[in-house]
Amino acid sequence: MSSIAIVTGASSGIGAATARRLAAEGFHVVAAARRADRLATLVKEITEAGGTATAVVCDVTSDGSVAELATAVGRLDTPVTLLVNNAGGARGLDPVESGAVGDWQWMYEVNVLGTLRVTQALLPALEASGAGTIVVVGSTASFTVYEGGGGYTAAKHAQTAVAGTLRLELSGRPIRVIEIDPGMVKTDEFALVRFDGDAERAAAVYAGVAEPLVAEDIADCVAWCATRPHHVNVDRLVVRPLAQAAQHKVHRVLPGTE
Repeated sequence: MSSIAIVTGASSGIGAATARRLAAEGFHVVAAARRADRLATLVKEITEAGGTATAVVCDVTSDGSVAELATAVGRLDTPVTLLVNNAGGARGLDPVESGAVGDWQWMYEVNVLGTLRVTQALLPALEASGAGTIVVVGSTASFTVYEGGGGYTAAKHAQTAVAGTLRLELSGRPIRVIEIDPGMVKTDEFALVRFDGDAERAAAVYAGVAEPLVAEDIADCVAWCATRPHHVNVDRLVVRPLAQAAQHKVHRVLPGTE
């Protein structure tokens, strides 16, 4: 069996695309997420394409669930060389003065503490491999704020702080830390989750944008960073679609404006 790559949030979107791509690169992928049925489908797809993968049901907001993930990985008795901290998400687009505390708590729990839990649990295995890599999937919200995005940008800024601090603390040990910060990525679920299933509001995010990024674009970035020679550390990779010059500057061609 080849070395192991663990991908959290692997049941959909960027996580699923990353799992497929890393399997194609020769990793044995441990696909971790909450939804067992989706993980089973993903593992079947990877296997049918000639790759290898293992599904592990995991909730990154649960200490016990993350511990079970580490135990399941240990049973594979194979070097662990890559961890992709992809699990995350946004809820709401309310201003700070009226934002729901519960939404903010959920975003911090998933994006920040989820990354912390999984990283702590897998660090011993990554170090034991002698050539470990941790990828943190952040966002352009990790370094830019915008109206209505207080809770999400706060969580993503914190996630960036975790990645940067970890890189300093691991200096001299055989583990590199890579942060990938995507801009506008159109996936099946991100905007739907943010707007509590409101398909119309979710679609409006991408209205008029000819070619937003898709999950496979980010998976390509993860694979490229992870497969560089181990002495090459890509500290931070920021990737946006051509149509998005900045967080607030997005070229849209709407009906009647051609």
